[in-house]
Amino acid sequence: MNQNILETIPAGYMKNALGHLVPEANVREQDKLRDQVARSLVTDARNINALLAAFKKKALGDIDDLVKIAGERYDVTLGGKKGNISVSTYDGQFKVQRSVADVLQFTEEMEAAKALIMACIKRWSEGANPQISALVSRAFAPGRNGQLKTAAVLDLLRIDIDDTEWKKAMQALKDSINATGTAVYVRVYERIGDSDQYKAIPLDLAAV
Repeated sequence: MNQNILETIPAGYMKNALGHLVPEANVREQDKLRDQVARSLVTDARNINALLAAFKKKALGDIDDLVKIAGERYDVTLGGKKGNISVSTYDGQFKVQRSVADVLQFTEEMEAAKALIMACIKRWSEGANPQISALVSRAFAPGRNGQLKTAAVLDLLRIDIDDTEWKKAMQALKDSINATGTAVYVRVYERIGDSDQYKAIPLDLAAV
């Protein structure tokens, strides 16, 4: 049975990326400083991650309880974990949204859809709208994780072209979409002044 054993590095040594123990006296000061900064930031990141996880758990639990209480008022049993819910403060200053979205993956039929779409682009060649070509290129360009970008692929379904082969391609595209589960998101918003517009309170690093 595999067990996670906490590795102990002997005093006076540091382990390098190859797993070798190196005497601290042989490690450059810049390397030590870089190691210190990285470890400090990782510690902070883990703490923030734990706080976000606790917040999400509390938010989903509180919203679920609110839905159940609403159902009990009318003697209705509600499964509060599905569906989109918006919870606002009495003055409308803030609102918290629970959003449930399908997790989509593409089956092998995507390859057929891709071949049909590329055949259309090739057939249209000079007369093809450059915006459509750009959308197709973006849709089939793999992301950083090597997977197709779901939003970009779904954008193709919004293009209405009166062409038999294109319609066949879009049908193949629809058939390739497979919902494998659901993802639950918690988003927090604050009203902008006295308007009816809201701005998100960022909970991810990219948006801060």
